[in-house]
Amino acid sequence: MSGQRLRAQFSRLYHHFNGESTDTTLQAVADILVCTRRNARMVLSKLEEQGWLTWQPSVGRGKLSRLAFLRSEMALREEQAAHWLAQGKMDQALACLDHDSTKLAALIQKQMGPSTQNGRQIVRLPYYRQLETLDPREPLRRSEQHLVGQIFNGLVRYRGSERIVTPDLAHHWEALSPTHWRFYLRPGVRFHDGQLMRENDVIASLSALSTRRFFAHLSRVDSPGPRMIDVHLSSPDPRFDHALTLPEAVIRPADHHQAQSSSYQPIGTGPYRVAEKQPHRLVLEAFDDYFGYRALTDEIQIMVFDEAAMCYLTPSTSLTPERLASHQTTLSQKLEMDQGAGYLLLNCRDGLAKQPAWREYLHAKLSSLQLLPRLAHCGMGEYRLFNAYGLMPGWMHHGLSSMSPVVPSPTSLTVAYLSDHPLYPLIAKAIHAHLLEDGIQVKTLALSPTDYFSGQHGRKIDIWLGAMSFGERGQAGLFNWLGTHDLVLSACTDPMLKTIESHTQRWRDTQDDSCAEHLARCLVEHQMVPLFHIWMGVMATPDLQDVASNAVGWFDFKSVWHKPH
Repeated sequence: MSGQRLRAQFSRLYHHFNGESTDTTLQAVADILVCTRRNARMVLSKLEEQGWLTWQPSVGRGKLSRLAFLRSEMALREEQAAHWLAQGKMDQALACLDHDSTKLAALIQKQMGPSTQNGRQIVRLPYYRQLETLDPREPLRRSEQHLVGQIFNGLVRYRGSERIVTPDLAHHWEALSPTHWRFYLRPGVRFHDGQLMRENDVIASLSALSTRRFFAHLSRVDSPGPRMIDVHLSSPDPRFDHALTLPEAVIRPADHHQAQSSSYQPIGTGPYRVAEKQPHRLVLEAFDDYFGYRALTDEIQIMVFDEAAMCYLTPSTSLTPERLASHQTTLSQKLEMDQGAGYLLLNCRDGLAKQPAWREYLHAKLSSLQLLPRLAHCGMGEYRLFNAYGLMPGWMHHGLSSMSPVVPSPTSLTVAYLSDHPLYPLIAKAIHAHLLEDGIQVKTLALSPTDYFSGQHGRKIDIWLGAMSFGERGQAGLFNWLGTHDLVLSACTDPMLKTIESHTQRWRDTQDDSCAEHLARCLVEHQMVPLFHIWMGVMATPDLQDVASNAVGWFDFKSVWHKPH
């Protein structure tokens, strides 16, 4: 008898007797279950084996037997819902709970945090949105960048706290000339599918970078001998080893470069492999053949549900929203301000901001000081936002005008943003209310990440609403962001694109990070409006050990572990 049918039989008995223990007969039970006395005896035996009830048959004719319920029907429903949740089947779990989303959120919260099952340490994390493709060929959002770093390795790795490049798949490297770099590969490195990493995998992965604007100076990759990789550049780049720490420069199997994004399966050499990826659940398992230290946590499960906090991770069952609000728990980490900013990118190529009058008006009208108060009225809630005057905390590039901006001729404009971000609709609503005061109608367009970052939207956009995060690279990450997202090509004029190119080259030549601030000032003065900075990080209690928030608001999975009570 299937588990589902057994639960249905239990529900019949439970409802008939209102969940109360009672004296009855086997024939009465058979009538309730619409079956023979023999089948009724078998059902009662199986229900006893499950521990859901007890059945004490009477001895002697005419005497009543004793039926006692040990579990409630709701408890069994929650148990079944928990089973569906463990498989990532949110719809089935919700159906078990009579489509009560509050009960589902509470059940998910109970499952969060560290646990030990059959000797395996598992950490379940709540997340607020579905995770996009983990294909490093695609523009990656902040969380996807972190996950790619757990699944893949590059030739080198960046240690952001010290601003240095450290070995990864390459144990040593050197610049043979200003345009010629050589890397020496580790032996015996395996991909998650068991294949050994070979020189042609590295050649294919690095050669594919040449199609990106940021790596346009990469001219050729070859192997002069076993475990050796030579990279030839068309122009000098003293920072090229820094560039190879970026997520798009990770190494993948050579045959995966031809795979379509729709059928893409992440296979890397990292400490975790993708065991399961569903719309509402991502499961990462520790890779036993990892060339470095094997991960301490055996499995990471990331569960997606609407109630999760956007600004911070809470990998602990004890961190309920009520406890966070009342400060009744000691947190192991402080939140840190993201190295980047929310922004409005004005379309100066073919949008309204192509006209100087509109550009000046939007810069003055849509400043953070104007919009953040409105956000508070729109239900900003837990989002920890602060006024931004530049594209990074501490930069002051957006001037505040004491004069009211001149309103252009009343018309309408279109604002585009990422469809699955809970904060952007609130900002768009604030923009709509703010511009409506001047008789300007605002149309909003929610786009998928692919359409948003590529600019392939099929409609004219006047303002792009989004956020940039430079992570552990700090201000130098601005150059990679501009050279990776085709969105910039859709909004910037040709003179601005040349300015970006010249500043990027000057940064490479001089190794002076102040070039980033000069470029950011140009962008803000001409077509970007910085909106807000955000606090983010990991809020973890001591039941999860060695949690340290990184620059993108996550933590290194392989280093955390659960100390059993």
